[in-house]
Amino acid sequence: MTNSTPKSAKTRILIIYTGGTVGMVMDAATGALKPIGFKEIRDNIPEIVKLGFEVEVHAFNPPMDSSNMHPDIWVELAGIIGKKYAAYDGFVILHGSDTMAFTASALSFLLENLSKPVVLTGSQLPIGEIRTDAKENIITALEIAAARKGGKALVPEVCIYFDYQLFRGNRSKKYNAEKFEAFYSMNYPPLAEAGISIKYQRQFILKHPEKPLKVHRKLDPAVAVLKVFPGITQATVDAVLETRGIKAVILETFGSGNTTTASWFTDSLRKGIKRGLVIVDITQCDGGAVELGRYETSVQLKEMGVVSGYDMTFEAALAKLMFLLAQKLSRSRLRELLETSLRGELTNA
Repeated sequence: MTNSTPKSAKTRILIIYTGGTVGMVMDAATGALKPIGFKEIRDNIPEIVKLGFEVEVHAFNPPMDSSNMHPDIWVELAGIIGKKYAAYDGFVILHGSDTMAFTASALSFLLENLSKPVVLTGSQLPIGEIRTDAKENIITALEIAAARKGGKALVPEVCIYFDYQLFRGNRSKKYNAEKFEAFYSMNYPPLAEAGISIKYQRQFILKHPEKPLKVHRKLDPAVAVLKVFPGITQATVDAVLETRGIKAVILETFGSGNTTTASWFTDSLRKGIKRGLVIVDITQCDGGAVELGRYETSVQLKEMGVVSGYDMTFEAALAKLMFLLAQKLSRSRLRELLETSLRGELTNA
């Protein structure tokens, strides 16, 4: 466990402002929240000056609601960080909370050998509200992005800071639309907790890489999702598995990876795999992991070649599939890497 360390006046942090609730105001005409620019955000947080390091901003114009987030934007964000990487000690991305875990997961794969912090944060209430959580989230995210020890960043990975806790980005999930505590990480401990000081759990943070940063610039969104439920029909299953142009399917199953054993269901999966589909099994539960073959209901899945997603979140599984599909790998190599931890996104069984 390590306490946060003071920052040098020369420390430089880049804020990438994409939009989100953190930068919204109420539209008097419609009563709906609408995006504002970063200047209004900065005006509401004069404390930034007291942090003692240089803070510069790259703002999206216009700001975007995170519901409009897209893989092309993930690639754009990775490109911005790659281009500015040498000039800054850390990066803070202000982002809407609804798709924040998706963006964090995608960036973790796109930014290979990352040795500087990329901290995503936002808020549940707009910056102008009296009870807003935006100020604390932004100020502490900046501190984390600047924290160093022995000349190295304390958190050299993509992460999410929200309501006094720092989580690995590709282990995070938004679970509450109303509480300030909007995120959790069921299968991995927090990387840090902020109180009177920021206490870093060094044993849970990724190690500094030996190689230089490699920015990947391609994602393949040819992915579909099949969530099983009691009473699911063959027409529904086949409609997903036979979707034109898809290359992979995320199969959201019960418990530790279980599905119905109805012959029509397993036959449909087998046909999909024979056509070349890669099917990844993840659990519908927020906590726990897939163990193919543990119960009779998942034995057939393992035998037919369904890939285990272990304890990956849905967000991480989606981002990882898009990332790996874009690499044009052989089917066997793709399956191997899906079941291998690349950025700390899963715990192998």
